[in-house]
Amino acid sequence: MTPIVLHHGLFGFGNFKLGPVKLSYFHKIDNAIARLGHPLILTRVHPTGSVTLRAHQLKHAILSRLNGSAEKVIVLAHSMGGLDARHMITHLGMADRVSTLVTISCPHRGSPYADWCVRHVGTRLRLLTLMKSLGVDAGAFHDLTLERCARFNETTPDAPAVKYYSISACRPWPQVPPWAMHAWRVIHAAEGENDGLVSVQSAQWGEHLGTWPADHWHTINKRFAMEGKEKTGDITPYYLRMLERVVGGVGDRR
Repeated sequence: MTPIVLHHGLFGFGNFKLGPVKLSYFHKIDNAIARLGHPLILTRVHPTGSVTLRAHQLKHAILSRLNGSAEKVIVLAHSMGGLDARHMITHLGMADRVSTLVTISCPHRGSPYADWCVRHVGTRLRLLTLMKSLGVDAGAFHDLTLERCARFNETTPDAPAVKYYSISACRPWPQVPPWAMHAWRVIHAAEGENDGLVSVQSAQWGEHLGTWPADHWHTINKRFAMEGKEKTGDITPYYLRMLERVVGGVGDRR
């Protein structure tokens, strides 16, 4: 069966194990996809690096796992990971190795909250300057701003042979984690419905497969907020239904 790449976003990681404790970025989702028979490629790239750096690392992760095989892969990329994957496909010669890209809650057009953070945390508090002085690559924060993403989209056209799909997510502000409420309000004032980090508008790219009723972390099965009466619960079935549709080739390419 087609290999599936699960690619993480900002501050993300692959699978992490410390003694008996195992942490998975795509909680339960990875195991459910593996049970379908798809070989899994779980990536681990720089958590705060630039799109360019992360894209090179993503390419290496895929090719090293394919080990010379000519198979094409399906990439499921969460959040910033979608930008990494688009850069890799268009600029790093991977258009012939990827059949399909599905982005989940990816800020294709940037996030107003990234602009807020760069302006207030990065400039006024000089946190990004401090990180740079300590040798920490914080390029991701600038790459997620509205201006950088607009420039990225102008210079990163879709590859004609690759199918592009996207999924957005949103929740009312009382149903996002407490630490995301400020971001929710900043984004809502600028772009409307959002999941606490990315707006529905920004997340749409290629064929939009729908808006999941979840906050940004819930889209990878990390549940930190009360859902209220209409519960989404385990997000894994949403992934399996999406994958069934994508593998079946439903929909037109953009």
